[in-house]
Amino acid sequence: MPGIVVLRWGHRLQRDLRLTTHVALTARALGASGLMLTDIEDKRIKETVEKVVKNWGGPFFFEMGIPWKKAVKDWKAKGGIVVHLTAYGENIETSDVLQRIKASGKDILVIVGSQKVPREFFSEAVSDFNVAIGNQPHSECASLAVFLDRFFEGRELTKCFENAEVRIIPQKRGKKIVRDC
Repeated sequence: MPGIVVLRWGHRLQRDLRLTTHVALTARALGASGLMLTDIEDKRIKETVEKVVKNWGGPFFFEMGIPWKKAVKDWKAKGGIVVHLTAYGENIETSDVLQRIKASGKDILVIVGSQKVPREFFSEAVSDFNVAIGNQPHSECASLAVFLDRFFEGRELTKCFENAEVRIIPQKRGKKIVRDC
């Protein structure tokens, strides 16, 4: 199964702290290997993500400050493909775009933005696939969750994380966690 890394573009320091953190948490919980926060550094998010990985397990890496063009260029140079999640792309439900992505057998860099992305993102020079989770405005966190769930066909929901210090015990009612797993 190919590896998936999320590239978060457009993080606005004062406005997007919580949502970018949620994108990272969603990526980790639903099967991505890591997240790149491009073009900016926000130590608060890095600390939060590292704390979650320490407590709840990994592996999951977090990098920041890399220019997005360099990240995409390096990814493609290593043989990976780029999937841009956008409301304007091929609909994941009504097209065969997901099958074509899977058939490539290549590692995937998933781009999610937080604001209007440069027109360049839609070009073949950047994105191998422009994928829509519905063709309506929606949250990048929601689109990432749907994409990862569809890609992994639900298997990511039972993933066991390595070196977890805390683990939830599923049950019908209440909350039960185990420490020092």
